[in-house]
Amino acid sequence: QVIKCKAAVLWEANKPFSIEEVEVAPPREHEVRIKIMATGICRSDDHVITGALVMPFPIILGHEAAGVVESVGQGVTSIKPGDKVIPLFVPQCGECKTCLNTKGNLCSKTDLGTSAGLMPDGTTRFTCKGKAIHHFLGTSTFTEYTVVHESAVAKIDSAAPPEKVCLIGCGFSTGYGAAVQTAKVEPGSTCAVFGLGGVGLSVIMGCKVAGAARIIAVDINSDKFAKAKELGATDCINPKDFNKPIHEVLMEMTGQGVDYSFEVIGRTDTMTAALACCQCNYGVSVIVGVPPAAQKITFDPMLLFTGRSWRGSVFGGWKSKDAVPKLVADYMKKKFVLDPLITHTLPWTKINEGFDLLRTGK
Repeated sequence: QVIKCKAAVLWEANKPFSIEEVEVAPPREHEVRIKIMATGICRSDDHVITGALVMPFPIILGHEAAGVVESVGQGVTSIKPGDKVIPLFVPQCGECKTCLNTKGNLCSKTDLGTSAGLMPDGTTRFTCKGKAIHHFLGTSTFTEYTVVHESAVAKIDSAAPPEKVCLIGCGFSTGYGAAVQTAKVEPGSTCAVFGLGGVGLSVIMGCKVAGAARIIAVDINSDKFAKAKELGATDCINPKDFNKPIHEVLMEMTGQGVDYSFEVIGRTDTMTAALACCQCNYGVSVIVGVPPAAQKITFDPMLLFTGRSWRGSVFGGWKSKDAVPKLVADYMKKKFVLDPLITHTLPWTKINEGFDLLRTGK
């Protein structure tokens, strides 16, 4: 049965979302149709609007959500209607080279980097005004109903509050995992976190849980500092307060540079600054922010020759289907908090206002 429902459709770049009636086709073989209960707004969605992340239009964005399964297609055994779930923008097929390797998590079924905007079979489940609408990262959560592949959905505790645990679908897991999974921050270490949005704050939580002795938070918006300190930052610095490059400031503050640095913005200049501020021989710098399209980095290779490691982290390095239910269980056991990451709760028809709040750093 086709479902008619409301969705926020983005018809073209640099325009507001328009709330439209869309038709959502039933799930095909190995697919799941979900009623979305709550969705978060992430900077990566905004990157599509501005063109920094290239995707085809028209499109239904959104990739951080929680919902309830409405129906399942043929062959779906792991999930049934009524299950509470989180869609996964990094799927876990369990069969590709990365899924079979303990070290990786970026399943080859992901749409990240291919920007096809379609289901794995090359078609879409959304139509609006007679036009086919593209999917986003295999999830598309800015709609009342969405369809995802079975490999891109995790069943979670039925008692979990969707308006909180939706953050485990991207922001929280991405930041927290970058610290505990990708960097493997060690007790007593010193960390620097560039960018104090929801993901950056989650990195701070991860560094704290891992036992870091010093966590230096870096942002050009000093309004972010109080919350960073509340979540575990020991120092907060604003690059605008200094007349020298920020990596030099961090070198002076720490003597030899930090053990771990995290770039959680998605800018090439801060990526190189984060690399340069970590210890020259055993320092590890992790890129967490989505890099802008069509930009290249130029840096002195001596930075790497002396021994530093430069790493990337997608979805915090977690194998999504395995990790998401466990992270939700940890949240339910109060092993970490999510409330401080939620600044505003809006009815979803006010999605454009939500993006304005994101862009103004609020």
